[in-house]
Amino acid sequence: MNNWEFPQIISDLVKKEEPFVVATVVRVTGSSIGKPGFKEIISGNGDVVYGTLGGACPDSAIVEKAKEVLKTGSARTIKVFLEDAKETLVGMAKNNEDEIHVETNCGGIMDIYLEPYKRNERLVIVGQGGRDGIEDGLVMLGKSIGMSVTVIDPNPMINSKPDELIDPVNSPLSEFHFHEDDFVVVLTKGTRDLQVLEAISKNKVKYVGLLASKKRIKTDMDALEASGVDKEFLKSIHAPIGIDIGAIAPSEIALSIITEVVSVRRKQ
Repeated sequence: MNNWEFPQIISDLVKKEEPFVVATVVRVTGSSIGKPGFKEIISGNGDVVYGTLGGACPDSAIVEKAKEVLKTGSARTIKVFLEDAKETLVGMAKNNEDEIHVETNCGGIMDIYLEPYKRNERLVIVGQGGRDGIEDGLVMLGKSIGMSVTVIDPNPMINSKPDELIDPVNSPLSEFHFHEDDFVVVLTKGTRDLQVLEAISKNKVKYVGLLASKKRIKTDMDALEASGVDKEFLKSIHAPIGIDIGAIAPSEIALSIITEVVSVRRKQ
């Protein structure tokens, strides 16, 4: 294997913001083609894009575990047992989540470390322009909990600096590339609620919250349903937004929203 190829493929995946898992053989007991230090890179959709762990048996067996690791975001060490048919059946009956039993004649045991790499979860704030203490507080709090923060606002007046600032006049929201793990907060104050929510509804995101009064929420939801927006999407919208902590000041409302975001974020 070309050692220079390994970092190059990782670099390419990072640039594309594509999640992946690095699987490394860390220990081998008994007979195995794979040796400590063997590596492979598994893409988010389960393709082995680099390397090998020692042949088709461990390579194919580890893919589903790699997908699980990507989902949780937590690294794990998996034991792969390369054994005969009888031992495989006995091992599978134990149903140990950290073990894989593969029918083969090798007879060895491999410890494989799975390390996930995912882009930072992103907080996307859609504003209406002008001074907004809630928007400002969300940018600061979002970055403080390790999220990447994007602000989509035609005329933002905020003190905190987001990671990305987009003018929807020049770059329409309909052309914005949402990610499945995005958390979207809509602060459009009624003016563009329908336009913004309809654009978001065409994408799969982890969270959508709308800051609005109960009366405006009902008006918006009725209008969106009448226009054909998916009912499941409408049910998924967090509105009223935020966890009820008795918030009154803009900074407190921002805190209630981020608290709800964290609650959804950690509810794997």
